[in-house]
Amino acid sequence: MATQDFYQVLGVSESATPAEIKKAYRRLAKQYHPDANPNTPQASEKFKQVAEAHAVLSDAEKRKKYDQMRKLGAFDARRGAGAGGSRTDWPGGGGQAGAESFEFGDLGGGLGDLFSSIFGRGRKEERHAEAIEVSLEVPFRTAVLGGKVPITVPLTDSCPTCSGSGGAPGATISTCPECKGRGTVSFGQGGFAVNRPCPLCRGRGKLPSQKCPTCGGGGEVRSERAINVTIPPGSDTGTRIRIKGAGEKPRPGGPVGDLLVTLQVEADRFFTRDGLDLLCEIPLNIAQAMLGTQVRVRTVDGKKILLKIPRGTQPGRRLRITGQGVAKGGKHGDQLVTVNIALPEKLTDEQEELLKKFAEAGGLKY
Repeated sequence: MATQDFYQVLGVSESATPAEIKKAYRRLAKQYHPDANPNTPQASEKFKQVAEAHAVLSDAEKRKKYDQMRKLGAFDARRGAGAGGSRTDWPGGGGQAGAESFEFGDLGGGLGDLFSSIFGRGRKEERHAEAIEVSLEVPFRTAVLGGKVPITVPLTDSCPTCSGSGGAPGATISTCPECKGRGTVSFGQGGFAVNRPCPLCRGRGKLPSQKCPTCGGGGEVRSERAINVTIPPGSDTGTRIRIKGAGEKPRPGGPVGDLLVTLQVEADRFFTRDGLDLLCEIPLNIAQAMLGTQVRVRTVDGKKILLKIPRGTQPGRRLRITGQGVAKGGKHGDQLVTVNIALPEKLTDEQEELLKKFAEAGGLKY
């Protein structure tokens, strides 16, 4: 049985982020994929190890449990650790008299439970299709108010020529010699057998005598699907939406994968957002600011509300329109309007004379 460490298999540190783990997996999977190394058995074995390491370390809960076992040395094949088992040579080694007996059940639920939760030991493994993760740009107004935004999702479908068998028309279909028709292969990690889809037949359990010319023997082709994504009101950049059953088609016997959509909200020319409040700016001329007035201000839902400007309003003053912000979770923000005073760049002779009189009357220097 292999005793390699999952972190070493992927070539990442124990503190690697999910993004670093995913990047390392993609690079190694591409490097060691059986299709790219048809005459290299070592590559196939390496590919299996990489796939298993990624399956555990990419799942936060499985990674946490794996790290627990790793710290305990549960993946040291020399010690013969097994789910629910005990050894008189742990941790002293050699089985000498007086060595302390170690029971996995002492860990509160037992390491057997941890192994089962990570590797599916003792139960039939479900073959889940992978979720598809995409990023979607959403107009600012749609993110605030909610709505539907279309998106085109790349998918993998069964090949229309071979109906997913991978064989050319008239080809003979035989049992896969790698997995003996099971569709899965077992390989070891620290004394424990783990089942994963066979890399040779890709989980089908069968191999054609001649590969399908359309899909190259993979049994799958890339396609696209148009989907309308429902945007919840109050969404913001980073909001994730899970659409059940809109992802990849499953392997035999498994459920359809999901679609995970991460929103990127586009900037708006008039509004910005601060939590549940919406911010905007409006220009006023000097007369409006000094004498007071009423102006119509656009709201995010397209209405125009009459806003009162008090006399003597100063530049940068912020006025509040209650209830015209973002509605989310039973709460409603406000619209905050910042006033900018627009000064004329040039004056007529008459305007300049009047302004001077105004300054002199107020004792202002110029």
